Formats: sequence, structure tokens, C-alpha cells
Amino acid sequence: MTNTRVSGDANTSGVLEEALERLHASGPEIYEWRLTNHAPMVVEALATHGQSAAVHRWLDAYQSRLDDFPTPVSPITHANWREALGDTRRGADWIGYFLRAIEERPWRDVLAEWWPRLLPGMYGGSTHPVIRVGHAVRVLTESGENAPRVAELAHGLGYWAARHRPITGPAPLLGTWDADGALDAVPPIGELRGRFTERLTRVDRLPVWPADVTDPDEARRRLTELVAAATHRYATHGHGEPTMLVHAATAPNAVLRTLPALPRAQWIPSLHAAWTASAAVTAMYAPSRPAPFTPVPGVTTEEVLERALSHGDEHVIKFADTAADVGDERALTAALCAVDLSEPLSY
Repeated sequence: MTNTRVSGDANTSGVLEEALERLHASGPEIYEWRLTNHAPMVVEALATHGQSAAVHRWLDAYQSRLDDFPTPVSPITHANWREALGDTRRGADWIGYFLRAIEERPWRDVLAEWWPRLLPGMYGGSTHPVIRVGHAVRVLTESGENAPRVAELAHGLGYWAARHRPITGPAPLLGTWDADGALDAVPPIGELRGRFTERLTRVDRLPVWPADVTDPDEARRRLTELVAAATHRYATHGHGEPTMLVHAATAPNAVLRTLPALPRAQWIPSLHAAWTASAAVTAMYAPSRPAPFTPVPGVTTEEVLERALSHGDEHVIKFADTAADVGDERALTAALCAVDLSEPLSY
């Protein structure tokens, strides 16, 4: 994975901070808690890739979708958090809990404490909560800390806790694969209908691809391999469900972005959770047959990001951001496929 960056200005312009403060008055979901508010993730991606000048223009176009910040129910404490985990009515309470926590302790300590608690439930909210956390951690670790960025991490963790949804372990399919082969070996669930949560209940078998990993550095290498494989696969399989299949790549990439801020002891379980999420999304939205791969020779990361921004769809921008991390021709071609397959946002 190349981790290509356009000359980013996330650390200096102040635009990201303005956008995050603007967004923190809104809820983590839109349309009355039916869909995820993607704006915090998109504005981070734009700022990181040197597109701060477009942040407020994009946000203005997205603004009409935003809901007000939810109404608190009752405070969550160290004593009662278990009973509130996964309670979608408690979104404001969970965000308030994490805002208080990061005022009292370093954000890395809060993250390290809560990551293993939240990781088993990363399937809630169609994996969007962990993706939001991954964007927050990236800007904190790569561009520096300030109050709006740390608050964004608290909002992401709070959203994850409210949407926490574990799954019963699917039956293992034994075999030896690389990441590409493991994704190819994922059995589709069959009849493709229903929302994410309905489809998730029908995922009952998955390959046990990374089960042999015992070294944290190997876990990071395998996770990097998985992100690349899932990104590449979109170029031939994205037509199965252009929006939802991007999460097979963006969810494990969020975990990969978070690893540097976590204790090394948490890297191996992070790999396992990321694999299960990526494989489950693959099973849930797999097309009946792949499309031919047609490379776009000579395309640059800058061109792909510009195309994604002009298109405007939040998933397209976030997938282009992940493709830029992978950085090779097949990944960038996959991002252009997302542009072609998805409905654009009206500016």
C-alpha cells in the first residue's frame, strides 16, 4: 500500500476544524436515524488530500440531509455503560460520555480502553461508526491534535457504542488463501434483498483466512493486503451494489488507519474483526458474476480525487480516499468505477 497524499492542508487551514464544529451540532445519522451522516468522514478526507477549499461547498450541498443532534436520555457512566451498549436511543448520551472521557484522559488512552469493547460490534450502522473513527484517528495521528479533532473522535466512538452490533460467529470454511483468494472464496448469501441488518443475519459461513496470525506486524501486513484486495475487487464486482460494496474496503482501511494509535496487543484481534466485516459485506452484496477488468493506464491519484469530488457522492469520495491509500493502477481504476456506477450529489 503506497499511502499517496496530495499536498494536504489539514494541519494548517483551519477549514476542517470549522467544518467539524459545524457538524457536531448535527446527529451521527440522518433521516431520523435511518442512514449514516457521512459528512464528518468526507470533510476529513477532503482536507487531508488538499481540498480544503471544497469542504464548505460540499457540506453546503449535503446540509439538507442533516438532522439535529439527538435528545439525551440519561447520562452514561462507568457503572451503567454495559446496559446502554448498542441502544440506538442513547446516541447523545454516548457522545456525551466520550466527550467527558477525552477531557479527563488522553484520547489514546480512551481509544485503547474502548477499542476491544467496541470491536466485536463493528457491524452496527453498516460499519460506518468504525469508518468515522478511522478518519478521526488519521487526522489526529498524521496532522496533529486540537479540540475539534479530538471531539470528532468522541462523536465517532459514541456513534459506534450506540450502534454496537455483534454477530454470531459464522461457520469456518477451511483453506489456504491470500487475501484475493479469500475474498473469492466467500460464499454469497444467495437471494440479494433486504437491508444491511437483514442480510447480515444470513451470513453463516466465511473463510478463516487470517486465523494463523500470531505476530502483530504480520497482522498489520495482512490487513494492508486485505484493504488492497478489497479495493481491487471493486473494479470487477462493484456493480453488485455500488454503494454498499465500497465498505468491504473502507471498513478494514479504517481499522488499518487506527492501528498506529493502538497497543500492539490489539492488532491481531483488529485484523480478525476487519476481515469478518469485509468478508461479510462481500457475501451480502456479491454480484452473480464479475465484470471484465478494464484498466485506466496512467491515471493519477490527483485525477481520481478530482473526479470523485466533482461527482460528490459521499461513498465515492471515501472510496477514492481508500484507493489513494492503496495507490496502484487497479485501485485507482476501481475508484473510477465507483464514479461511473454511483449517482452523483447535486451541488
